[in-house]
Amino acid sequence: MCLKDMHLPTPALSSPLRIGNIEIRNRVALAPMSGVTDLPFRTLAWRFGAGFVVTEMVASRELVGNASESWARLKNSGIKPHIVQLAGREAHWMAEAAKIAAANGADIIDINMGCPAKKVTGGYSGSALMRDPDHALSLVEATVKAVDVPVTLKMRLGWDENSINAPLIARRAQDAGVQAITVHGRTRMQFYTGKADWDAIRAVREVVSVPLVANGDVDTVADAQEILQRSGADAVMAGRSSQGRPWHVGVLAGGAGHPEQAEIADIFVEHYEMMLEFYGADTGLRHARKHVGWYLDRFASDLSGTEKGAILTSTDPKSVAARASDAIRSSRAPLSSEGIAA
Repeated sequence: MCLKDMHLPTPALSSPLRIGNIEIRNRVALAPMSGVTDLPFRTLAWRFGAGFVVTEMVASRELVGNASESWARLKNSGIKPHIVQLAGREAHWMAEAAKIAAANGADIIDINMGCPAKKVTGGYSGSALMRDPDHALSLVEATVKAVDVPVTLKMRLGWDENSINAPLIARRAQDAGVQAITVHGRTRMQFYTGKADWDAIRAVREVVSVPLVANGDVDTVADAQEILQRSGADAVMAGRSSQGRPWHVGVLAGGAGHPEQAEIADIFVEHYEMMLEFYGADTGLRHARKHVGWYLDRFASDLSGTEKGAILTSTDPKSVAARASDAIRSSRAPLSSEGIAA
């Protein structure tokens, strides 16, 4: 019987999932986002109940070349499984980087074939690989052969609406040994515009039997349940909806409820201090600015533009932490049932 003829029940988001020989504690994942899901963010997301988290994209050749940024992105803090996402355009460097990642604690290697950023696709990596399936599969095959840990793949529907080839690549990747596949329901040329096409992901479900993870515009519990039902996927992945609320994925998975305003302020301060410690005060302050902005937009939306600007441009970490947390704690902007400003 073909998979497309089977009508399997939609799995519970809180139920475990297995990728190869690795057990995942639930079916809601934090998407890898370059410049966002660093070790502090992943640590918090994991603590709040994310099923699994994935490192920021690690450039394969730069990791082999001992680049400090790549090694920083590879770090872990006891999160299990430790999933490292690799990006690249050459099979040799992908294989060598996979060996390094596995030797340094990676439990799963994820291949990036979905990043739409111009600086990535301009180097023929990320979603640009979908324009040449044969070449893309050479990277998959080399990575699978290089390591004993499970290898997974994250991609989009295709490069553009005229080249929707995710089912083709997914089937070939499974045949090459990939043990789970994540599909973002947009093409590369869509970037993040419009609405993710959850129904289109089902075409991948119909040709693969490995776990399928559906990604794109998952913001609420209802979204997570609907994308599973419409795509036929086994799990969901949330990205941008987690910005400014690292607990969000855990909430989608049925963990603890949304924190109250005072607790959000405390989580913000902890997150901010973790970033300062991880990067160092000066670099950490710069890296944290976008996170500060997301927290303020979500949980202190009634803050004046002048005060928000002053917080974001301050070079005094203690002042930023104090003023932003006070703004969150004292905000009178009502929160919706989903824990964001209504």
